[in-house]
Amino acid sequence: MILLKSDRLYFRPLGLEDVDMFVELLKRNREFWTIYEPKHPESFYTRDVQLEKLAESQAQHKLGKEYSWGIFMADTHEMIGSISIYSIRRLPFSSAYIGYSLDKSKTMQGYGTEAVTAALRFAFRDFGLHRMEALVSPRNEASVKVLEKVGMQREGRLRKNLFINGVWEDHYLYSMIEDEF
Repeated sequence: MILLKSDRLYFRPLGLEDVDMFVELLKRNREFWTIYEPKHPESFYTRDVQLEKLAESQAQHKLGKEYSWGIFMADTHEMIGSISIYSIRRLPFSSAYIGYSLDKSKTMQGYGTEAVTAALRFAFRDFGLHRMEALVSPRNEASVKVLEKVGMQREGRLRKNLFINGVWEDHYLYSMIEDEF
């Protein structure tokens, strides 16, 4: 089990005992997160589907293709989001993507920046990746600010990259190379 820590947060892989808490987080942020993410069917917000997703994530972890953590407040142990390093590619690429979601009530307080910094530290220093990438909607100004604040650089705009709420939307591609961290 890979645990991460930062000043105000800790990060740990989710287990079966966390599924109900995670489903509540999803339901609480349903409208907020679907502004920038694909809309999910009603079944997505159920314990059964999230148990399947947890099993899928654990299988990807065993294959060395993904690391996912719940984001928890260090003082209260409240779950406030999730963060993943996914689509891990080994040499000759040695790269991966980072993705994260934060509870609406915890935005604009530096938690996103803290979480992304902790995951980048793991990716570069502990896991030995060379390059990290992130995709973000140009409309998601808060997430753009997080990526820029941690030092990721915008490389370009991917046209009509992701189908969100019935529309193909562009996304910015951000990256960071290990020696820039």
